[in-house]
Amino acid sequence: MTVTEHTPVQVTESFVDHPQGRLFVRSWDSEAGAQEAAGHAPILLLHDSLGCVELWRGFPAALAQALGRRVIAYDRLGFGRSAPRRGALEPTFVEEEARTVLPVLQRELGFRRFVAFGHSVGGGMAVHCAALHPDDCVALVTESAQAFVEERTRAGILEAKAGFRDPAQFARLARYHGGKARWVLDAWTETWLAPAFAAWSLDAVLPQVRCPLLAMHGEHDEFGSLRHPETLARLAAGAARVEIIAGAFHVPHREQEALVLRHVRDFLSPLRA
Repeated sequence: MTVTEHTPVQVTESFVDHPQGRLFVRSWDSEAGAQEAAGHAPILLLHDSLGCVELWRGFPAALAQALGRRVIAYDRLGFGRSAPRRGALEPTFVEEEARTVLPVLQRELGFRRFVAFGHSVGGGMAVHCAALHPDDCVALVTESAQAFVEERTRAGILEAKAGFRDPAQFARLARYHGGKARWVLDAWTETWLAPAFAAWSLDAVLPQVRCPLLAMHGEHDEFGSLRHPETLARLAAGAARVEIIAGAFHVPHREQEALVLRHVRDFLSPLRA
């Protein structure tokens, strides 16, 4: 484990053992992080289809500082600095993250209660975390999450897939995933474009989400219309709030970080959890 001192955020890196391979984890603790000991749950970040810890960039540190909470991010198996993953993803891969990985992180990192925060497909994983672990998940935050497979989503993926034929663009992906970059790209495009995945949705799991929900979505998100946050809020069993980020596309936390931080802070502050 390596620890790097920052002011006012301390960064800790480690690997945790999963039955299918080691997972890379990074945590950010602000000087105000003593709130966690007083009952404030850490925020668990779940990345998007091409993402990893590094691609969150400065957002986790800003989130930890703004909220005074511990923030935890990890590379999913096959991504970033985590162990490689072989073969195609099963259509159940979104749910499996909550079933097989979350309990490992809780045990190895020493937390039970948490706030699930997922970006893009990570938002769907966060929904499953909230539904399958209702006693542990105190709040759910989604950003640019897909609630079902929409034609707009497929069109955006097809356009992105064509763009990665450019060697320079693929090289940028490999900068974060190394020799796993081809698997990462195919795991996104071939899974979401496969006929077997066309009927996937969160319709059945959302009614099991009882904790408060904040669904954020970019006004011009190229991978999903505003029907997605509307569906999340309509079907979730708990109190739900939708925030449309005007002028934003698929990555509001990078495009309008200050506004996203404000929405998350305003959402979590009254919960005292």
